[in-house]
Amino acid sequence: MRLVRCLPEPEIGKVEILGVDDFAFRKGRHYGTVLIDMATHRPLHLYDGREGEDLAVWLRDHPEVKVICRDCSSGYGEGARGGAPQAEQVADRYHLWANLGQAVEKTVNAHRSRLAEPSPGSGSSPDHVEVEPDVVQPVKDLKIVIRLREQHAAAHELFQQGMSKAAIGRKLGLHQSTVRKLVSARSADDVVAKSLQRAHVVDPYVGYLHQRWNEGVRKAAQRYREIKQLGYPGGELAVQRHLRRYRTGRGHAPDPGPKPPSVREVTSWMMTHPERLRDEDADKLHRLRERDPELDRLTLHIRKFAAMMTGRHGDRLEEWITDVERDSLAPLAGFARNLRRDFDAVRNGLSLPHSSGAVEGNINRLKMLKRQMFGRAGLDLLRKRVLLTR
Repeated sequence: MRLVRCLPEPEIGKVEILGVDDFAFRKGRHYGTVLIDMATHRPLHLYDGREGEDLAVWLRDHPEVKVICRDCSSGYGEGARGGAPQAEQVADRYHLWANLGQAVEKTVNAHRSRLAEPSPGSGSSPDHVEVEPDVVQPVKDLKIVIRLREQHAAAHELFQQGMSKAAIGRKLGLHQSTVRKLVSARSADDVVAKSLQRAHVVDPYVGYLHQRWNEGVRKAAQRYREIKQLGYPGGELAVQRHLRRYRTGRGHAPDPGPKPPSVREVTSWMMTHPERLRDEDADKLHRLRERDPELDRLTLHIRKFAAMMTGRHGDRLEEWITDVERDSLAPLAGFARNLRRDFDAVRNGLSLPHSSGAVEGNINRLKMLKRQMFGRAGLDLLRKRVLLTR
């Protein structure tokens, strides 16, 4: 390692197209920055931190830089403007699409109660005679749901008292990202939604279990043997736990209806090109759009942005942002406002052929080098290995 530290660094030479991105020494806590020559895909510089001023200092020593490929970080944007005002800044399309996906998922999550399809017998058809009886003893919440509700209430109470998120995390024994999620949630239902949507091994057989229950067959062991023949991979205890709620809470199991898709499933359908969707998923998305006009408009906004990005139509960006800001989809409008703050770089990213693909490849190689030398050395050795390893 001493010999590697003593090796001379390669000459940088003339750089016209520069790639900039951050990497994590310790995710969520400590970051660094790597600079890449986009013409040769070679790492040029690696330094601690991700402040814009450090980037500006490097750029002032290299006035030949004409194009800077970066993510949507405001720090790098300010550093590029301060150190190389003559250079065109290009926002990376991968990060734009990823940020759009996060906004779409938040929007779909706000509509999660509308994702379930109506039960086949939920209409006013005269053939539908099944009536759900009154609840005698409500089914208890899952332990994880109870815990999340308690944590949400405690985090909000402490936050209103003026405590910082880091202090709340130390007091409750939670990671800071968990505290941030709890404090940002408007209600406990927003926090527990994903837990309630988690798939269970019994889920594919719920309809059959309820049908047999309503026919008067109440023994869990017998129901377990029947669904085992249908391909059920789980154990009898899971079947007992599912049927227990009807023994203590209801004497009659209601028709469960179709299982609603998860928020991430719906987000994936919307973010996938229509020609690449499976026929089954395309049908589900079509029915969902017919039931919910807001999700229909969300899908249209996504497809317009995708066409703008893949067709390099950056000239349409202003119109797209304006349309989204006029809509009632709050998370998507927030994404659009962030694009407006970095408008020139985003428009260039949607118009020019430059991308940060080479930067992301070097970040992956850097992560591999970090794993190889875990616990053995610091930034100086990592820098040498990144710059000298090809």
